[in-house]
Amino acid sequence: MSLAVVGQLSRDIIAGGPPEIGGPPWHSARALRALGAKARIVAKCGERDAVEFTRRLEALELPFHLVVGEETTTFSFSYDADGRRTMAVDVVGDPWRRDELDLDGVDWLHVAPLLRGEIDVEWVADGRRVLLDGHGLVRVPRPGPLTLDGDFDRGQLRHVAMLKLADEEAEAAGPLEVPELIVTHGARGATVNGVLVEADPVDRDPTGAGDMFGAAYLVLRSEGAEPLEAARRAARVVSDLLR
Repeated sequence: MSLAVVGQLSRDIIAGGPPEIGGPPWHSARALRALGAKARIVAKCGERDAVEFTRRLEALELPFHLVVGEETTTFSFSYDADGRRTMAVDVVGDPWRRDELDLDGVDWLHVAPLLRGEIDVEWVADGRRVLLDGHGLVRVPRPGPLTLDGDFDRGQLRHVAMLKLADEEAEAAGPLEVPELIVTHGARGATVNGVLVEADPVDRDPTGAGDMFGAAYLVLRSEGAEPLEAARRAARVVSDLLR
């Protein structure tokens, strides 16, 4: 089976620091490498970041395809003492066009938008086992403080085998019906279809932990692990990577 992560790269400004590369394709790659997965990255960014982001992607030593648009999605955020994140959208990047999505030969797919409307799940499903990140459902694509709401097309979920949301995203989305519903709780772990899987807390910058978890979970499911076992092992992978 072959696996891919598709989504936007971002420019992340953390606690007023210099811009850093971010986004699910970037963070997921750490988990893919840790698990030795047969996987590739399909990512998009704006023209101003294309050269630098290409250089950074090459260093991952994973196959990748980078699509270049006009703007890179940009976030500013910080964490309080309890790890809660305050986040703003500085720039809304370009959504994907259907002809940009090069997914030939992919059987398992982590669809990881940063904001609503970036990727039409129907375009990429095509018989694949899809894990969708809830960012692409509830995050409103508008500059300013990050806003979450449940005003999304629930018909997208008929193409989704696995849906991952953070606590606040699950609250904004409301009741959802998918075969596998994963809700992440930061340092406390995650629930899979309502069953808690505890994590080993790590006192480090948690940026990208959810992306790593989602990628690891999908890899392990593709290798035959049942949902709870995949979640337990994915949580361990993330803890090890954050140490």
